[in-house]
Amino acid sequence: MTAMGTRIEEAGTLIREPDSVVFRRDLGGRWRLDLHRVGIDLAEQNAGQRVTITGTVVAKGLIDIDTLAPEA
Repeated sequence: MTAMGTRIEEAGTLIREPDSVVFRRDLGGRWRLDLHRVGIDLAEQNAGQRVTITGTVVAKGLIDIDTLAPEA
């Protein structure tokens, strides 16, 4: 488990689920995303796509996202 407060910068794929969008990590596993800074619309537009995220771990398996961008 990654400690709360840890900064994250990772590449992976956004996956649309019935009630949310989650991030499937290239390193294995998934993060739930708190999208209040970037907006759910941006995440939904990029669902199914490869992206890079930056943010902070705020709870077990949950990242507070600062940036979300299509992978370059």
